[in-house]
This record gives sequence, structure tokens and C-alpha cells, in this order.
Amino acid sequence: MPKIAAERKMDNLLVLMADLGRSIVSADRCSLWLIDEDSGELWTKVAHGVSELRIPRDAGFVGYSVRTAEPLLIEDAYKDPRFDRRSDEKTHYRTTSVMTVPLLNSMGRVMGVFQAINKQGDAAVFSTQDLERLALTAVYSAKTVESAMLNAELEATQREIIHILGEVSEYRSQETGDHIQRVAEISYMLAKFLKMPAEEVGRIRLAAPMHDLGKVGIPDAILNKPGRFTDDEYAIMKTHSEIGYKMLSNSKRKLLRFAASIARSHHERWDGKGYPFGLAGEAIPLAGRICAVADVLDALSSPRCYKQPWPEEKVKAEFQKQRGGQFQPELVDVLIDHWDEIYGLYRH
Repeated sequence: MPKIAAERKMDNLLVLMADLGRSIVSADRCSLWLIDEDSGELWTKVAHGVSELRIPRDAGFVGYSVRTAEPLLIEDAYKDPRFDRRSDEKTHYRTTSVMTVPLLNSMGRVMGVFQAINKQGDAAVFSTQDLERLALTAVYSAKTVESAMLNAELEATQREIIHILGEVSEYRSQETGDHIQRVAEISYMLAKFLKMPAEEVGRIRLAAPMHDLGKVGIPDAILNKPGRFTDDEYAIMKTHSEIGYKMLSNSKRKLLRFAASIARSHHERWDGKGYPFGLAGEAIPLAGRICAVADVLDALSSPRCYKQPWPEEKVKAEFQKQRGGQFQPELVDVLIDHWDEIYGLYRH
């Protein structure tokens, strides 16, 4: 295996994963440690707030997860004898709560460790739910890391991890993971048919899968309720747009900040009756307007825990009815003009 330190094409991908991991579990810092087989060390480029770090392969909590392939949930690092204080001494940082989750390759061997440090917000420590979220992220991130290490296809692996992390919300809501793929593809086609610049079309295709990431913060009892929501339940469900925005908006990656805008705006309506801000018309970001059409098209055309898919003609009629109401007129026109090509995703 080539030296990890020489895999410069990996850097952006690892930073992207760390940013997303930190947002999903509300950590102060998140890092993805990889094993350097040549030196026998653990190495990270993406520990937030610091430059490259190297530690012995068996050191600290990360080393424990490497040896045992087990996750850890620690309330106070300094009270645990496995804690390696050398990182804090080197960085002048004070570690308290910690989570570690091993990354396994396709052979079931540990190839690295996801580590989150110091829970932010009202909670002083990470919860078991935080650990489950990081573990789900780590499972699929490991596949992406392995692919990048073997193929050095950074662009493809960045796209994959964005889609996979978008799928976190779909797994929790018991909907098919194909939902985010279809929303991304429909958004791409609408943007293309609008004759937007190729770079913007590509950005929308990559960012659209993150539109419902905020659903990871919605309780299961509401997310998977088969009947109609009460007013209070609906109010909670609507917060997913802001949760998704907060998860993504502080990233240093332009693509993730762009995705944050989509997450926040894809439930706004052209007539100003949407949420979270009641924006109207062109005050709504164009990517959010596009994703709104794609999201509703898929929601109406696909089975959900609370309904069967609508017939094709009823779906088409609903968009014509909502032209200038829920949706921008020009976007509905584009959808109808290219209906057969777009709706072909649902014809089997």
C-alpha cells in the first residue's frame, strides 16, 4: 500500500467527511484517522483546528478502536486510562467527551477510525444516538475511503460520499434510498433544460441529495408516522430544513454550503406560503426552487409509509394546478415540456 502521506488526492475527501461528521453529531472537532502501514502509525490530515497529526498505531482511544474494532463512547477522557494526553499537550487542547468508530474495509479489516471530540450545544456529552449516527456515517465512509485509496478517483468518491450521507435521512425515514438519487437526477434535468451554466447544473446534481439531511434530527415517531401529523408534530417535522442547513452551512466546502441553501429553501413556495421563512418568488434560491419541484414529483410518484403513489396523470395535473402557486411557473413549464423524459424515471 502506498504511503498515506503521499495520497494528496485524498485530502479534500477526508476534510469533507470530517466536516460532515462534525455537523451530524455536533462535535467541536472530528477527524478521520488512517493507518499508515509503512510507518506503523495512525495519521490524520483533518483534525479540526490543527495540522497533520501522527500517533503510534496503538495509542489512545483511536488505537483502542484499531486493535479491537470496537467503538467507544467516553464522557470524560481524563478519567479513562486509555486516553493518550500527548495530542492535547501538542495542540494545547482540552479533550472531554469522545466518540470513536472503526472504519472497516471490504475484507472486514480496520483501515482507520472516525473520532469526534467534545460535544457542542446544551448536552455536555455525546449520546448513544450520536454514536449510532457516526457509526452509520463511518460504514459508508469506509467504502469511499477504500475506493479512493485504490483508484484515486477523488471526484467520484466525493460524489459518492455526498449521496451516501444524504441517504442517512432516507434510512431513518424508512423510504427507499433511491429517493435522493431520483431527486438529484430530476433536479439535474430541470437545471439542464433551463439552460443553466454547466457548472451550476453539475453543482445542483451533487448537492441535491443533501436536501433532507436534517431529517436525522427528527424523532422516529414523527418521521415514520403513517397518519396525518398533529399541528405540533408538523411544526417539529418542518424544523428539518433548518437542521439540515445548520449541519452544512459552516463547512469550508463551497459545495456543502450550497447544499445548505438547498436544505433550507426546498420547502419554500413561489407564492410565499412555504417554510421556514415564507420567502416568495425569486427571493427563494433557484436551486431550492428546482429541488422543490423534484422533491414533490418524487413524493407524489413514489410509495410512502402514509400513501400509495399517485397515478401519472394526477401527478401531472397537480403540477399544472400549482403553476404560480407552489412552484415557479417557468419550472412547471419546463417539467411539462419534458414530461416524458423526466417521468420516465417512474415507468417500469
